[in-house]
Amino acid sequence: MATVAQWIEGARPRTLPNAVSPVLVGTGAAIGLGEFVWWMALGALCLAVALIVGVNYANDYSDGIRGTDTVRTGPLRLVGSGAAKPQHVLRAALISLGLAAAGGVALTVASAQWWLAPVGAVCVAAAWFYTGGKRPYGYAGFGEVAVFVFFGLVAVLGTVYLQAGRISGIDIGAAVAVGAFSSAVLVANNLRDIETDAAVGKRTLAVLLGDRDTRNLYLALVTVPFLITTLMGFRNTWALLGFLAVPLIVPALRAVLGGATGRRLVGVLGETGLAMLLWSTTTAVALAVA
Repeated sequence: MATVAQWIEGARPRTLPNAVSPVLVGTGAAIGLGEFVWWMALGALCLAVALIVGVNYANDYSDGIRGTDTVRTGPLRLVGSGAAKPQHVLRAALISLGLAAAGGVALTVASAQWWLAPVGAVCVAAAWFYTGGKRPYGYAGFGEVAVFVFFGLVAVLGTVYLQAGRISGIDIGAAVAVGAFSSAVLVANNLRDIETDAAVGKRTLAVLLGDRDTRNLYLALVTVPFLITTLMGFRNTWALLGFLAVPLIVPALRAVLGGATGRRLVGVLGETGLAMLLWSTTTAVALAVA
């Protein structure tokens, strides 16, 4: 039976910035538009965290029963390592996704913004079919696109609109930046697993692109937020605080461009997440005081 520590590791805490960052940016943007509803912001945060924990457990379960996690250099996989029974991990995934769905229903009813219902349903479905079902889109190279859309555009702009009832152009730019950061986290993860994924027929975008182009993609993705910071700075000087995240991303860039493999890329995943979190925090402040 898996220990509490193993269950926590199986939830992949290094990916939590992917859930927290868009809500921070979206809430900062809502404040900048003159609107802030604390319970909506808190509800969006809880929903995002439950969703990412759910997708991580669902990924663990689906990959595990397919046998694609038998050999891994990354974080512990509960099913693949034999630490937990598949049905127990499936139950954890369904509970987490169920909590996300319940949170979405509660926000929809409380805010009377009925557009949330179909959006939430698509988000939960995307979380499951990433590696679940007969034809998971994560096995066809679309994982990074989904992360960009759901943990970037949808999460940021949904948080803004939920509270303020409108969005601005600068909010869209911030959402693109968060989506690029989130996608970079997944690219770092899949770069580490190119050989093992290819061996079992898991055709991630990294497998399709190959090692060199995947490293170049990572560079492009982590560059995007700072280009957007520069553009935002012409309208809002506070936005330049986003450059405080540069020292956090530099070690990750050096590792990726320097050809790092194996466990060093696990560190890159964490470093990318921390850079995203700092960028999002400073950008949220900038948007709030604009």
